Amino acid sequence: MPLSFAPGFRKAFCVPICLAAGAAAAHEFWLEPARFVVAPGAAVHLRRLVGESFRGQAWAGQSRRVVQLLHLAPGSAPTNLLPAATAADTLSTTVVLRRPGTHLLALASNEALLALPADQFTAYLQAEGLTQALALRQQRGHAAQPGREAYRRCAKTLVQAGPALPSDTARAWGRVAGLPLELVPEQNPYQLGPGAALTVRVLAAGRPVAGQLVRLWRRGARPQALLSTVHSNQNGRALLRLSEPGEYMVSTLRMQPVARPDADWQSTWSTLTFSFQPVSQP
Repeated sequence: MPLSFAPGFRKAFCVPICLAAGAAAAHEFWLEPARFVVAPGAAVHLRRLVGESFRGQAWAGQSRRVVQLLHLAPGSAPTNLLPAATAADTLSTTVVLRRPGTHLLALASNEALLALPADQFTAYLQAEGLTQALALRQQRGHAAQPGREAYRRCAKTLVQAGPALPSDTARAWGRVAGLPLELVPEQNPYQLGPGAALTVRVLAAGRPVAGQLVRLWRRGARPQALLSTVHSNQNGRALLRLSEPGEYMVSTLRMQPVARPDADWQSTWSTLTFSFQPVSQP
């Protein structure tokens, strides 16, 4: 399950195994700057948030939970932020965006374990559309057994420094960060016009994932923040429509069976956040 759970679930980051008594309610984990558009040279604090329906609370995770923290700036080699960010027990994720253009920041956590009663694990799989995992549990005769899961998180955000210009050809926003599971945009959302389509690739260990369920969220959308749910094609691509200006999140979850003493399933959660303010097309 994700970095975001009901209160009992969040304790899974502090103890080896969480035995959850509540309903299996999945939450997302994402990176979010205080502002998605800043001036070049600005110091940006990245909030780590957990929650439902793109409404989050601060994640109080320890620095030891983070195994990757990268900054990909336009025209620069990737910068490893992990040593400075994890020098103390309190995770520090403030970065200076010196170069103009679209910056990519990426984070990955290590694993934590939890166990859910059979009915709650089934409800969780159903809510997340994980039909293959449901079918496999049934085939193996495990439907009445608790769900033992090792979960990890991946999150990326795009922050714009200065105006979005067509001359920004560095394409830092579209580079692969090397996360276990990541969403890679094929267009820069800061350069898209009204009613634009955004294509994202779903990559697991750098390889395209077909048939992956991908969700698109917009903060404050009515009647619900979840705008659409699609599946990636054979090349791992998912086509999403950015209908209105606002702050967006793309999310996906991959669940795989494992044969381990401590877990029967490994889940990897991934998100991508950005702001969309349509630009006038020439």
